[in-house]
Amino acid sequence: MNIFWEELTAGIPETRQLVQVIIRLFAAVTLGAIIGLQRERVGKPAGFRTHILVMLGTTVFTLSGSIYGMTTEGISRVLQGIITGIGFIGAGSILKQRDELKIRGLTTAAGIWMTTAVGAAVGLGFLGLAIIATGLLLLILKLSDPLENDSKKYGKSPANEEQKQ
Repeated sequence: MNIFWEELTAGIPETRQLVQVIIRLFAAVTLGAIIGLQRERVGKPAGFRTHILVMLGTTVFTLSGSIYGMTTEGISRVLQGIITGIGFIGAGSILKQRDELKIRGLTTAAGIWMTTAVGAAVGLGFLGLAIIATGLLLLILKLSDPLENDSKKYGKSPANEEQKQ
């Protein structure tokens, strides 16, 4: 019975570290949800659940290394792997439409990439940086929508210029 209990509690840190882990995991879910809700509200394919899962996954990978004694070089390799892996998810969200000169999904891919970066900051314990970065991300997404809509409305988007030629 003792070995069973040891296996169940393996990886659970002491009380102080456990509280830090819980705070970081809840912060990851909250920030991922905030970003995901914004993307969901504007009808993007990667929305609420995707951003929560990307943020939480990145935080867990980063926490696993940083809290449990991995060296800086080891954590760097974990982050490199995450960044490379998330590129595949981002690439999957980018579509080139055959009949048009448009590429869709770049902002979605960049948003997923940025969500990953915020998750890494949370996992490493830089909650202030993560909150500021999330605020900037939301501000950029919010401000860019009217600008993009205006340029499309007046026919000044790069895709429209290429079609005219």
